[in-house]
Amino acid sequence: MLTEAQKQKVEELAQRVLELTKNILTMRLRFMDAAIHRLELVSEERTDASTDGESYYYDPLTIVRQYQKGREYPVRSYLHTLFHCIYRHMFVNESIDLRLWELACDIAVENTINELRLDAVQTEQVVEQEQASARLSHRVKYLTAEVIYDYLKKASLDEDTLKNLEDLFRQDDHSAWFRSKEDEAKGYGYVHRQGWQLEQDVPSADEEADQAAYLQWQAHREQVRQTWQEVSAYMQTALETLERERGTVSLGLTMNIREVNRERYDYTTFLKKFAVLGETMKINDDAFDYIYYTYGLKLYDNVPLIEPLEYKETKRIREFVIALDTSGSTCWHGEDQLSLAQRFVQKTYNILKTTESFFSKVNIHIIQCDAEIQEDVKITSQEEFDAYLKTMKLHGAGGTDFRPVFSYVDQLIEQKEFTNLRGMIYFTDLLGIFPQKQPDYLTAFVYLRDDYEEPEVPPWAIKLVLDEI
Repeated sequence: MLTEAQKQKVEELAQRVLELTKNILTMRLRFMDAAIHRLELVSEERTDASTDGESYYYDPLTIVRQYQKGREYPVRSYLHTLFHCIYRHMFVNESIDLRLWELACDIAVENTINELRLDAVQTEQVVEQEQASARLSHRVKYLTAEVIYDYLKKASLDEDTLKNLEDLFRQDDHSAWFRSKEDEAKGYGYVHRQGWQLEQDVPSADEEADQAAYLQWQAHREQVRQTWQEVSAYMQTALETLERERGTVSLGLTMNIREVNRERYDYTTFLKKFAVLGETMKINDDAFDYIYYTYGLKLYDNVPLIEPLEYKETKRIREFVIALDTSGSTCWHGEDQLSLAQRFVQKTYNILKTTESFFSKVNIHIIQCDAEIQEDVKITSQEEFDAYLKTMKLHGAGGTDFRPVFSYVDQLIEQKEFTNLRGMIYFTDLLGIFPQKQPDYLTAFVYLRDDYEEPEVPPWAIKLVLDEI
């Protein structure tokens, strides 16, 4: 049992070790300077270091013992926790499998650190970690937390294997990442060490206070998330500059940074951008004047002066083009089950259907194209859509050229086949020739991610990246 004087001495030594740790990392990893000094150092008695995105919680005695074992240990521990913040691992929906997610995060972070090849973080577990990462690399393409988590969910590893992986890659405690399940069930606005933690394990009598605390917690966490998003964006820019200058940057670090900073679109929201004004048979309450209506009933014995309008201007999708890249380079050729192209059409159809985006009459063209137009199927109703999906076949497997589809659609417009075409969604691998001229309608190139090197699209186009269909 340490005396107060001894505790004070240990605390001073621990602070010196952590300041030395920050200096070492700043010297070795200059592109991380915005992140290294972001966390506030907070001393408390605990088993493992932890963070909530704002502070680095550490046990002074543990830090000193780590340093006595080798100065690489506190440096690695701090860098590990820092990467969790940079990759924003704690800002996820808590409905996921937290155990698998935390393991995936630890593997991704440790793999990143190992690939940096820094002498300042080489510990005895590195060799065994690299062997485990190599085995995992045979099963997944990139060791990012998201990809690893997806693999762990599908792999259904036994308890012993999971436990061994956790012991091998774990460096810190993740309890500060999320609200506790007990507090969530009670509706508490729980925040780790932010002044809102309830000291008694009993429900509060003030439900409004609990709800207010919860909303405050949400707002506070969003601010922290945005801060680290800015730090990650700064790091990505610095990394890309370093990569151009030196040509050697950790693949794991590059892939994880790109993954967390990748711009995401909501597919359902995007489809609504193609909405156009049109008439549907529906009572228009906004244009109905109750004064004239009731006055007529009273004056002329139940004869209204004005009837409600039986139509209403609503935003619905009416004219639409779905273009499918059927060239040989696309990834769906040779699939044993339902093709990705068919699933993409089905997904698009389901979104339109569930959001009530169809008119009773529609004009949707589903065009298949490689280097030339292979098929154009016109859909005017949901029944025709259903029939098409049942008999759909892919045609093509040649070269890739996006220009024929745009030329063909322009011809359809000239022929009055479309009267108010709002847009086109082009499902492709993006490995083709784009038209130079911007079309008169919105265009989105939908790309199913199977790589982190996403090809660019023209500035006038929208690129949608789907993780899966």
